[in-house]
Amino acid sequence: MSAEASRTFADWLRLREPADAAARASELLEPVRRRLAGGGRTVIHDFGSGTGSMGRWLAPRLAGPQHWIMYDRDADLLERAAADMVDTAADGAPVTVETRRRDITRLTPADLDGASLVTASALLDMLTADEIERVVAACAGAGCPALLMISVIGRVQLTPADPLDAEIAAAFNDHQRRTVDGRTLLGPDAADACAAAFTRHGVDVDVRSSPWRLGPEQADLIAEWLTGWVDAACEQRPELAGPAAPYARRRRAEAAAGRLRVVVDHHDLLAGAG
Repeated sequence: MSAEASRTFADWLRLREPADAAARASELLEPVRRRLAGGGRTVIHDFGSGTGSMGRWLAPRLAGPQHWIMYDRDADLLERAAADMVDTAADGAPVTVETRRRDITRLTPADLDGASLVTASALLDMLTADEIERVVAACAGAGCPALLMISVIGRVQLTPADPLDAEIAAAFNDHQRRTVDGRTLLGPDAADACAAAFTRHGVDVDVRSSPWRLGPEQADLIAEWLTGWVDAACEQRPELAGPAAPYARRRRAEAAAGRLRVVVDHHDLLAGAG
């Protein structure tokens, strides 16, 4: 990723971070806390860390000393994640961090030796079926639970409704399933595929809903999300470009005026914490 692309992506991750934090299924934390209780220092491997939002959200919600190992392919994002990580847990215990520039789909159970927990946020939809299978196999082989959050599932609701909503949504979902450099992404099918893979490995999975619920207070996020959503749909189906242009202008105006509300559905998965 170029330096400019990395900065743009980091800005997007920062903009969406509060919505991700509000959406995450916090009821999944209690079984995580029970699993980690009394185990000494907690070692958490965070896959696809980006700017570190998962660590900033989760570390203050867990007690006891923690060591976070953050993985990403982008060195600049990893540097940001480490610099902005919190340094204390819920009970004031220390939180430390290290970064690893690695392809998480190539990790083995040996790479996760000693892990207390694997985490990820907004990652699964960018993986292929084979890559998800390898990630699941690594976690299952290491015997550590996995908390995988904010995976899109292909459902979006805009209020007020517009006749073009469904067509844009369908084209966007097809774009999420596109083939890139020989990799066919799972997109909105990824969460279900991941849950099924854990089940095949004999690991129990708890799936919860974690929707973004965006309104006037998130007008900037709605506008940025909407632009990306429409652009991806038009990239997938170029014939949409004509009607999509006035649609996007109309929707952005509604967001700026505080009249547009958006629900983007996600699923959170907790595997192996039972």
